[in-house]
Amino acid sequence: MKKIITVFALFTLAFVSGQAFKGKGDIKGQVGLNIQSGGTGIFVSGDFGIGENMSVGFTGNYLLNADAIIGAKPKFEDRADLKARFNANLGNVFQLDKKMDIYPGLDLGLRNFGAHVGFRYFFTDGFGVFSEAGIPIAKYDTSVSGFGYYNNQFVLNIGASFNL
Repeated sequence: MKKIITVFALFTLAFVSGQAFKGKGDIKGQVGLNIQSGGTGIFVSGDFGIGENMSVGFTGNYLLNADAIIGAKPKFEDRADLKARFNANLGNVFQLDKKMDIYPGLDLGLRNFGAHVGFRYFFTDGFGVFSEAGIPIAKYDTSVSGFGYYNNQFVLNIGASFNL
């Protein structure tokens, strides 16, 4: 019975209309899981629409589970990262359903200058899911070692997205 109810709920959600990016004035919030080599944690972001296909925003990561290196545990500053970012919201350019958005972008953080690409899918006007991958393009410290790898490598973020 539980399986039938779950399938029915998912089927119903597929027909509820949401919109992934509305353009200037649109505000999105996201919260999810941050996955990277040596640690996992939380990811939060906010995006603010400044044009038909452009948004700016911020991200924050904090590793809750980070591996110790040579017996030393990472400090707060080793686990945390903040970034400002710019997105090109291309869902309507690729003529995707209005519930979907693809957004490549650039970010400037405490540890590097990087790039990301993400995908959002909204089930309703207020709630959706997202997946995002990011890489550093230019690291501020060219000889990264130890805890310097945290938040300074390929990262994957997955979670929930909200219209605010």
